[in-house]
Amino acid sequence: MTFSHDKLPIDGETLAQYVRRVRASLKNSQGEIAAKAGIHIQSLGKIESGKTTRLNAKTKAGLSGALGIPENYLDAVCKGASVTQVITLKICPHCWKPGTEADPIWFDLRSKYCFLCGTLLRDRCMRCNEPIMSLKFKFCPYCGQPYKDVNNRVS
Repeated sequence: MTFSHDKLPIDGETLAQYVRRVRASLKNSQGEIAAKAGIHIQSLGKIESGKTTRLNAKTKAGLSGALGIPENYLDAVCKGASVTQVITLKICPHCWKPGTEADPIWFDLRSKYCFLCGTLLRDRCMRCNEPIMSLKFKFCPYCGQPYKDVNNRVS
């Protein structure tokens, strides 16, 4: 899944406009996104036409995964609020594959541990404590420490 800043909600954007814009940027049809999200295509049609303005937890989680966005982006557009918190990159030092995008669930402010393995998520280098600013690289640009645990995971 891809996470990028062009997927940030625009101030004043409705849920319909936002979902349609992000889906179009992914070059996916409504059917493709509905299937990935585990929702009916008519439900996605109602969201994109503006007939649905609130999302239940299952639909929100499904759309988040299918569109590659954090759930709090969907919360923000449903409420008509802006996404005000700073996006912090968090990774699971066990599950993350260097050079790939992070799992969108890791961006949720409430996420502290990996949902796959239970490891504490990291948003900083373990050696120099600088924030992780990019996931394109395997190593911290400040001290050279690998972001991924090279040792076995500690349970």
